[in-house]
Amino acid sequence: MTTKATILTLALALLPARTQAAMLAPPGVAACTGCHPRSGGDPALPQLAGRNATEIVAAMNAFRSAKRPATVMDRIAKGFTDDEIAAIAAWYAAQR
Repeated sequence: MTTKATILTLALALLPARTQAAMLAPPGVAACTGCHPRSGGDPALPQLAGRNATEIVAAMNAFRSAKRPATVMDRIAKGFTDDEIAAIAAWYAAQR
């Protein structure tokens, strides 16, 4: 490991987990934040920050399988793999 990588690893280890999660947003989160912003936005759309990861995964799977009615979420959910959905859900669950 290089000196720079070691310093970065140590710096990240000293940050609170919540700060680390905010910094390390997985790919795909940008697709969510347009409609599900941290604050404000359409009150009809649920806030995702701090929501239980299992609930987010279940909702995304329900959208993908058309078991939950949607206007666009069915198509958006189909664009993510199971691993991507799990990573996005875990990231949102860590947000406060």
